[in-house]
Amino acid sequence: MSLRPLLAVPALLVAAVAGLLLTGAAAEQVLADPGAAVRWGLPVARGVADLALAATVGGFLLVAAVLPAGGVASRRALRLGSAAAVAWAASLGVVLVLTYADTAGRPLGGEGFGAELGYFVTDIDLGRLLLLAAVLAATTATVAAGVRGPRGAAWVLAGVALALVPVALTGHAAGAASHETAVSGWWLHVLGVAAWFGGLAALTAVRDALGDRLVDAARRYSVLAGWAFALTAVSGVANGLLRVGSPRDLLTGYGLLLVAKTAATLALGVAGWWHRRSLLPRLDRPGGAAAFWRLVTGELVVLGATAGLGVALARSAPPVPDEPPADPTPAELLTGEPLPPPPDAARWLTETSPDVLWLVVAGVLAVAYLTGVRRLRARGDRWALHRTLLWLAGLLALVYVTSGAPAAYGRTLFSVHMVQHMALSMVVPPLLVAGAPVTLALRALPRRRDGSVGPREWLLTVVESRWVRWVSHPVVAASVFAGSIVVFYFSPLFELALSTHVGHELMMIHFLLAGYLFANVLIGVDPGPARPRYPLRLLLLFATMAFHAFFGVTLVGGDTLLAADWFSSTGWGIDALADQRDGGAIAWAIGEVPTLLLAMVVAVQWARSDAREARRSDRAADRDGDAALAEYNAMLSRLAERDRQSR
Repeated sequence: MSLRPLLAVPALLVAAVAGLLLTGAAAEQVLADPGAAVRWGLPVARGVADLALAATVGGFLLVAAVLPAGGVASRRALRLGSAAAVAWAASLGVVLVLTYADTAGRPLGGEGFGAELGYFVTDIDLGRLLLLAAVLAATTATVAAGVRGPRGAAWVLAGVALALVPVALTGHAAGAASHETAVSGWWLHVLGVAAWFGGLAALTAVRDALGDRLVDAARRYSVLAGWAFALTAVSGVANGLLRVGSPRDLLTGYGLLLVAKTAATLALGVAGWWHRRSLLPRLDRPGGAAAFWRLVTGELVVLGATAGLGVALARSAPPVPDEPPADPTPAELLTGEPLPPPPDAARWLTETSPDVLWLVVAGVLAVAYLTGVRRLRARGDRWALHRTLLWLAGLLALVYVTSGAPAAYGRTLFSVHMVQHMALSMVVPPLLVAGAPVTLALRALPRRRDGSVGPREWLLTVVESRWVRWVSHPVVAASVFAGSIVVFYFSPLFELALSTHVGHELMMIHFLLAGYLFANVLIGVDPGPARPRYPLRLLLLFATMAFHAFFGVTLVGGDTLLAADWFSSTGWGIDALADQRDGGAIAWAIGEVPTLLLAMVVAVQWARSDAREARRSDRAADRDGDAALAEYNAMLSRLAERDRQSR
């Protein structure tokens, strides 16, 4: 394996040390100093963890999406990823111990250190989250050791993403305003950096085994790197805005580090653009490969330095304080956010609560869809304009529901929460389904023929999987769509979704997917579920809507406040039970319009299906002289003749 990726290590260490000296984050503490070993060891351990994380993601990302399965390069990438996963898990364990020593102001070791560490990981939220992250990372490393192909690599990448969630919850924003945006932004930022940095490092490490596949591998990585750069830049800007309150803050030590990291990221983006425009087209020409690897080496050094600046930023105090307000309102104690102004007609259009996760999801889906449409048109194929418009309308509705007024008031007023829920499950999904994204992707994405797995192959793997076929079955999809609303609201899951960021995001994902699967059964044209006949579709629609109406009526007539500890403490003196009844009325009434529209679409599709069948029959009759009708008439004649003879 090539040792060039190791050049990133000294760059990271130098940048991290310089950043820590600039902000004074590693200086001796006045009240309770844990010692130089902890003050300097903790950022070093975090830097090692970041490098190991990047190598883990990079190695398995190459196997999952770039390299042909079973080849020498793929096997080397698997070994690199597996070894890095072990190092990542071990370094997270070291970070856990050093974090306790730093938080408690205690040097390593000493009497009672082990018992206090045990208390830290069992009774303190920070310790529990770090322990969970280390356990998840160790589990991922164990699974990684047995991976042999793209599908296993994808599961490892999913495990990495999961293990990063508790780490994200321990960051600067754990107790500050906008902490949910910061948590999502950090998680997305780390994934983007790991895919970008780690993919480039892994590609460099296996370069000797690529041979004549270098061109394909470099081009495929370039596409992934472009998406990773966009994710890194968007999430980095979102996090930076939360940490810097004014332009003057950019002159602080933290601000200068942030400016330096931003400049380095932009420089890397320019280098990536240069790769794509100038070097990749002549990679297979004389001297092209040498120029390519020289630029890659420079990128790795800059990426390492950028990661080191990130380590220093994570260790340094930002200009905007992390502490919650000194005299928080009940709403701030529960949600971590200031109570927005009382809702009125204008604020339904102007009030926002941006969720960077859903903004990124919507942006990626919009760009990917429009890219597919452009690719079809470039080769002369047509794609219905109304499908593009419906898809974009669905994404705009998704952004509004997750980052507009419904998001701003949804965790304060039950009625608004119900608007958000019903829109996520009954308004957004039909619009997205009508866009036929799977059909577009299968037509626009190229087919891989060298044994590697690309986006088209992964899409087919998901669509044709047993799990997706099962949850897409009409009965199962309808049961999940109708039944989960009762399970969710009349169980502790509801309050968990209100009180935790992860629970809130999982709630929105669930209701969006449940609505999408059900709408796809009714009006979808994408390949996938075995859709019932049109009369049964209408019956399924009205049965589930009746269930929703029953749920709404139950809330309207109920006397028990759901999530009473939550909604009774927020708002503007609004009667929480009356607001809940309003939410029940919304659940009852808001479903009528989507139901009617879905029924109309099913009826139109039914009529068009009958018309198409009639046209097929007419064309068949024209070709064979209506042989089927002639045979039918002949059969009737034979039966009549037989009847006369029997008499």
